[in-house]
Amino acid sequence: MSILTYHFRNHSHKSPSSDPPQPRPTPSRELTATGSEPDVPLEVRLLSMEKPLTVLRVSLHHPTPGLATFANVPQRLQHDTSPLLVGRGPDAHLRLELPHLSRRHLSLEPYLEKGGTLLTFNLKALSRKSCVWVNGLTLRFLEQVPLSTISRVAFSGIQMVVHIEGGTSLEAFVCCFHLSPSPLIDRPQAEETDEWEGVPQERPPPAPGQQAPGHLGFLHGPGPSQPSPGRATETQLQREPPDSTLRQPRWSPRASLG
Repeated sequence: MSILTYHFRNHSHKSPSSDPPQPRPTPSRELTATGSEPDVPLEVRLLSMEKPLTVLRVSLHHPTPGLATFANVPQRLQHDTSPLLVGRGPDAHLRLELPHLSRRHLSLEPYLEKGGTLLTFNLKALSRKSCVWVNGLTLRFLEQVPLSTISRVAFSGIQMVVHIEGGTSLEAFVCCFHLSPSPLIDRPQAEETDEWEGVPQERPPPAPGQQAPGHLGFLHGPGPSQPSPGRATETQLQREPPDSTLRQPRWSPRASLG
């Protein structure tokens, strides 16, 4: 009787399943599975593994206090490699509330120079009635110029300083905006000649074998010291031949009267 009781007790302690027990994960695996920072979103954790973005630190100033010019300016704006539009229109990425500002006043256009590894930026004027002053150069409609590491820009009473911090990513860039209560530029020449006084005078035609002004022949961007026109197609004006090329008539007016 005692032998049967002992056999029954041993049988009750056997596992009901014949599968071997699964190994328990080590503490390091448990930490990886749960995450050391469970509150951090996945996109933020993946961002640390991506290439750093180029940062444009943009300071803005307008002389009129209390004006709602910068009411729609965000603190941070991430943009792809398409042109970033600045103006008062609804499609502008940086929207400024000024009544005399064009809907598309200017654009910041990233591009990659030949052999370069960092993004470079052009500033292009898009307004037909106003000009943009960039580092001492006056840009009119569709003219553009490369930005330096620190560039001073003025247009329609707004002063803007752009500081470029290069990053290795070629997919996008970030703009960080700062509103300055004090002026940023000592002598903003664009405010003195903001509106066009008239149609610019035509330049003489270039000599044979010489390039016309503005066509600098750069494959990946204009030169750093001279603005160049954009890629838009423009109608060329037909020039009348100079007086020296007109031939004088060989017959005499008096002879025809006889």
